[in-house]
Amino acid sequence: MTAPLRRSALVSALAVTTAVVVGGCKPSRPYPLDTLAPTSDLTKAFYDLFVEVTVLDIIVLIVVVAALFLAIAFFSTRTGAARRPSVKHSDMYLEMAWTIIPALILLAITVPTVRTIIKTQPYSWPKDALPVEVIAHQWWWEFHYPTLGVETADEVHIPTGRVIHFELFSKDVIHSFFMPQVGGKRDVIPGQENQITLVANVPGEYYGQCTEFCGDSHANMRFRVFVQSPADFQEWVKHQLEPPVKPTSGPAAAGAKVFANAPCAICHTIRGVSGFSKQYTYGFRGPDLTHFGSRTTLAGAIMDNTPQNVAVWIRNPDEVKPGANMPTLGLSGRELNELVAYLEALK
Repeated sequence: MTAPLRRSALVSALAVTTAVVVGGCKPSRPYPLDTLAPTSDLTKAFYDLFVEVTVLDIIVLIVVVAALFLAIAFFSTRTGAARRPSVKHSDMYLEMAWTIIPALILLAITVPTVRTIIKTQPYSWPKDALPVEVIAHQWWWEFHYPTLGVETADEVHIPTGRVIHFELFSKDVIHSFFMPQVGGKRDVIPGQENQITLVANVPGEYYGQCTEFCGDSHANMRFRVFVQSPADFQEWVKHQLEPPVKPTSGPAAAGAKVFANAPCAICHTIRGVSGFSKQYTYGFRGPDLTHFGSRTTLAGAIMDNTPQNVAVWIRNPDEVKPGANMPTLGLSGRELNELVAYLEALK
């Protein structure tokens, strides 16, 4: 390759590298699962530890690279410059140095790590903490508020400025509850209760995801976290405690009859209308639909809650989410539209 071609290739490589670095540092859109944007005391502790260890790693890298270039510059053999071979077999001080220095580096990493583990996994929490039971299913998330009498699915609401105590359970296989901006990550293991305790500080809507492979639709097992002001949270709780809408006319009223006569009412609960049947022996249950129409998503938070998407989901659940336990109901035409109208009316 000629000199001009080499120069051109070098310039092109530098341009591509610069574009990648700049693009990585300033993304054109925010990432939904951003681990570097903490919004709670828990994720702030994780972030601070990450920064502390990264700074230490950078210092070590600079020292090692500087030592490497110094060694190349001052101790390399040059053409025509004969060097006498060293006859020194060991150096006690040098051996002590390369043993003690790495040990001190490991200690500098270990101390803040252990401190963060102790801080983020408390053995006790305030009496006024809000408990939230998180139950993982293949492939959706169930949320219970035992002290409030509220149950929902795939969307969890929490207030700012209050200790939230998540209690994690699994109904089937190992899952992992991952809400990077709000609460980090914790495995959800059958027969074992895991916990997350945090105080959220920044209101907003945040994404969550199962991050432990759990079956065909593992990637479709998502959820949303809504961090609200205390007043907005109380308003949400008040609304959730209200009875479901009972349409008296139109497609929604006809859809209520379709719901009652279809298999939906066997494993989906609508408070005061249907409940999970003990005679249902398939070993699974569906999400509570009492206020389904007020949710922003459906099908494990993989679709926006719109009439079109609800119809697509009911028509063929397995096509939307492979391996879904929800059966194909065989509804179409007017019956399907009426059922969708009823579900969307459940605000």
